[in-house]
Amino acid sequence: MNEADAVRALGALAQETRLKLFRLLVVAGQGGLTPGHMAERLAVSPTALSFHLKELSHAGLVSTERDGRHIIYRAEFAAMDGLLTFLTAECCQGQSCLPSFPASHPSCTPGADMNPRVYNVLFLCTGNSARSIMAEAILNQIGAGRFRGYSAGSHPAGAVNPRTLELLERNRFRIEGLRSKNWDEFAAPDAPVMDFVLTVCDKAAGEVCPVWPGQPMSAHWGVADPAEVGGSEVQQQKAFTDAFMTLRTRVGLLVNLPIDKLDRLSLQSELNSIARQTA
Repeated sequence: MNEADAVRALGALAQETRLKLFRLLVVAGQGGLTPGHMAERLAVSPTALSFHLKELSHAGLVSTERDGRHIIYRAEFAAMDGLLTFLTAECCQGQSCLPSFPASHPSCTPGADMNPRVYNVLFLCTGNSARSIMAEAILNQIGAGRFRGYSAGSHPAGAVNPRTLELLERNRFRIEGLRSKNWDEFAAPDAPVMDFVLTVCDKAAGEVCPVWPGQPMSAHWGVADPAEVGGSEVQQQKAFTDAFMTLRTRVGLLVNLPIDKLDRLSLQSELNSIARQTA
């Protein structure tokens, strides 16, 4: 980064709302955020948000990607790293004081610290082929280092829906290891102990669940089943995209919760509130 780029970046950040906005995107990591989510979190109007995002984009600090009818904004970690390197280039006998972190480095993930508490989250639906799989993949990427996502079904389909895998890959989420499985796996004595169990379909929420070790907190985050949508190819793709965007919004809210600062009652209230959020 040269001096002109540094001046442009610092100028863009020298405003309270834009600084908060950039920090919010940094916390979101590579999952990014939609304008609606950012406007709600910062309590700013869509017009003001658009103006501030434009300024950050012109400074090279934010990038965008269209996903159907949604626009995803992400912090440019390479630009942030370049700015920090530029600012520290002449100190410490000419050696930069800061290491260079790629965008995938754990320091660029929400809640990263030296000894993080890792929260286990189990997402449940009936078939474990679409919604719960999406939620598992999203959490394991944007919550890496602080959360570990799992998924299962009461009557697993036995295979992940191909549209689910294609959608995750298109949005740069890892799909290795994703499989459709029965929720009994997580009630076994040697299963990982869950901190949260979240149902994402109404059918699973109405069924009698196994007894989960550790008394995890639970909530129902119902999302319409995209696999049940008929019609044209475009309509079916839209259904999967809508489900994905809603889950990404909710998972993004989860990873930003100050869990260690909330009592159990307050945390339950937050989980229930997240269930009402859409893309």
